[in-house]
Amino acid sequence: MQHITATDTQLASAREVRAAARAGVIAPTSGLAHGLVQANLISVPADWAYDVLLYSQRNPQPCPVLEVLDAGATESRLAPGSDLRTDIPKYRVWRHGELTEEVSDASSAWEEHPDLVSFLIGCSFTFEAGLVDAGIEIRHQTLGRNVPMYRTNRDCVPAGRLSGELVVSMRPIAADRVADAVQISGRYPAVHGAPVHIGSPAGLGITDLLAPEFGDAPELRDGEVPVFWACGVTPQAAIMASKPPFALTHAPGYMFVTDVPDANYAR
Repeated sequence: MQHITATDTQLASAREVRAAARAGVIAPTSGLAHGLVQANLISVPADWAYDVLLYSQRNPQPCPVLEVLDAGATESRLAPGSDLRTDIPKYRVWRHGELTEEVSDASSAWEEHPDLVSFLIGCSFTFEAGLVDAGIEIRHQTLGRNVPMYRTNRDCVPAGRLSGELVVSMRPIAADRVADAVQISGRYPAVHGAPVHIGSPAGLGITDLLAPEFGDAPELRDGEVPVFWACGVTPQAAIMASKPPFALTHAPGYMFVTDVPDANYAR
């Protein structure tokens, strides 16, 4: 990492996002705290932590690990003073592979499982800032929607007790800007990097682009191409397939906003 320091304005913005989440405000985080890294969350009891770590190591594009917290810890080093129990706008609680509830405060998860080990995983919302700065529209931001995300027919590499398929996010990109989008996102391998697929959704086993499994339906316009990136919701697909007794995750599109500038993860 280059260890570039966030500006006072950026830090204030990130802290405002986390404070709003802590106060119960529920909204997708795409486009918020411009220029700062956002992260996916998966927290599991300590006896499942090695499986998650190994799964992430074997599938680095969809599961790029930014930080692993000690068992029971809730403050991220990527955002001093933060609290993973409250600072994400919406969480998902999983039991035996089933989504049992969505909450805006996950404190009870640590009360139930004091040994939770939390993983912060890179998010494509991070490189969206670079796309915007280059004049590439992020359609879900324009429309005030959540990014569309899809389960695919591509299996991830199994690890320990975990297996599942790749999940992707999609952004419609004007055909003459696709190469730019590939180049810009490719500078950030720690937050999924370059696209995994460009063009026909059928190549990923996606039968209906307007019916994503996660997020909101997209809007494609004439002259645009669907571009797909590996997504940090992939661990949630592994939870559904592998059915650990308990897991806590962010809700797709509702991320943990850190104090770390995007440039620290640029290649």
